[in-house]
Amino acid sequence: MSLPLSNDRFGGLNVPGKIKFFSRVGKTRIIPIGLKMLLIFICLILLSNFITNFISLQLTQRQIINLNNTIMVSQLKELYTTSSNQYQIYSYSGNREESIDAMCKVARTGFDNANSLALGVTNDGEIEFLTDANELAVFPSFDSNALMLLNQNKEKGIEEGSISFSSPYGDYFGVYKYQDDWGYYIIRAELRSDLEKSNYRIYGIISALIIIFTLLFVAAGYITINREFRSLRSFTDDLIEMQKKKKLDLIDISKAPNDDVTYLAASFNSLSMQVSNLLDTFQKFVSKDIVAKAYAGRDVGLEGKQRDLAMLFSDVKSFTYRTETLGNDIIEVLNVHYNRVIHNVHENSGIVGSIIGDAILAIYGTLDSKRSKAYNAVISAWNITRATAELRQEMQGRREEIEKQRKLTESEESVFQAVMVDVGVGVDGGKVFYGTIGRNDFDDPRQSHMTNTVIGDTVNSASRLEGLTRIYHIPVIVSESIKDEVTAETARYKFIEIDTVQVKGKTKGKKIYFPFDTNEMDEALLEKYQKFEEGLKAYYDGDWKAARKIFKGLELDVTQVFLERMGIKSAPADWSGIWTMTTK
Repeated sequence: MSLPLSNDRFGGLNVPGKIKFFSRVGKTRIIPIGLKMLLIFICLILLSNFITNFISLQLTQRQIINLNNTIMVSQLKELYTTSSNQYQIYSYSGNREESIDAMCKVARTGFDNANSLALGVTNDGEIEFLTDANELAVFPSFDSNALMLLNQNKEKGIEEGSISFSSPYGDYFGVYKYQDDWGYYIIRAELRSDLEKSNYRIYGIISALIIIFTLLFVAAGYITINREFRSLRSFTDDLIEMQKKKKLDLIDISKAPNDDVTYLAASFNSLSMQVSNLLDTFQKFVSKDIVAKAYAGRDVGLEGKQRDLAMLFSDVKSFTYRTETLGNDIIEVLNVHYNRVIHNVHENSGIVGSIIGDAILAIYGTLDSKRSKAYNAVISAWNITRATAELRQEMQGRREEIEKQRKLTESEESVFQAVMVDVGVGVDGGKVFYGTIGRNDFDDPRQSHMTNTVIGDTVNSASRLEGLTRIYHIPVIVSESIKDEVTAETARYKFIEIDTVQVKGKTKGKKIYFPFDTNEMDEALLEKYQKFEEGLKAYYDGDWKAARKIFKGLELDVTQVFLERMGIKSAPADWSGIWTMTTK
């Protein structure tokens, strides 16, 4: 059976008899799929080889650097011991030059390269001794930036470590240790370019091998692809012929091999027959004007207005793991979870804006309520976390009942871990667009589909606050606007300032808060959070040492974020107290 093809779709195209390299169909230039696959194949081979070898070389270089660093540390220890001994000798003999010559002689025994160095530098930058393998190196002065770093570390009590410095011969890296007796830094260093030379040589050899083997693979790939795509070219010619005749027909697959390309052609033939039957049947019952009217419709634009609302965003943690473990049963778990969550939302004068997989957006402020929208949102947030906690307790109870009779199997253990649902909740408030969008077909209501939705930056902000709960290990995080509105209404919640965060895509920092429920939580925990705020103030002020001391004394998960963030460092010179997020 042959079907006419639409003149509107295919008319006017300059269709060649056969597709050749870079032929045109209409305004579209056609590139054979075999050529595309070959080019992709080449790019992937080159990319894979270069990335693999680059990583390997980087790791090798790192190992070489680490090995050299270990050797230099060992040689530095020997030189340091020698310097201590020579100082004792110098104390008795009074011959300073002889002692220094002895130290230089010991240093040179460990030199592997012509540019290997050992030197002694005072706090003022005076070079007390300098020696290399050939005893030819001359420094007019020591690198002032490196010296400043050494002195700064010494002031902090750090008298040994690694060092990088510039010289007339290039950039050096090495290790150092301060010698109290002599009163200067003893440095053992190697020229960076000495190590890089060998790497460059390896790069060149590997690159040449990659190019050679790639050319061989390209030739083999071209021959193989050209042979395998003969049937595809035949199918393409058939389709082009259909296009020229403007008739839908069957592709000849009688001589084609049994592969996925032939399967595609067979599927096309099956679809062609189904479409033919469908059109025949459809045209028997429906006139052409009805068919045309079925494709016509009127799109309904946004119908709503700006409103001051509160947004609550809740998301199930580790949802991918739970889905992989539970399979289709995840739907039953989500239904149990959402049954409780949605009940809490409605109970506190909220409405469900959307449910997307494991995430729910709730809106507050559209319904009449004795409480403010922010207060309702915060109550809902805690009720949601409480509901999930109750669900976990129920699951734990079931587990304990089973364990009274027998030990859980490995698969049962995985299932119980997966159903222990936990959530994070973010709440923000502000101006948003609230209204109805979708399609409203007045001619055919069955074609209509509309939805009530909310659009605005506050929605995104609530989602980002929920994401921060995972970072700060806090179940609920709210914005400053929510805090201010709730505080003006009730003293039930003590809002603990957690941080000032500049999220990705924003130019200003935003304070985030943990709503401490005084009706549910004990005074001891509140005191810990109040102490945390003292540490946070020291953190804001740039006194990271004091902040670390306070945070280390608290048994709160949130403090670990700041301890890891600060490390053992001091606050940056341009520290503003705002932490900039690099991810959404």
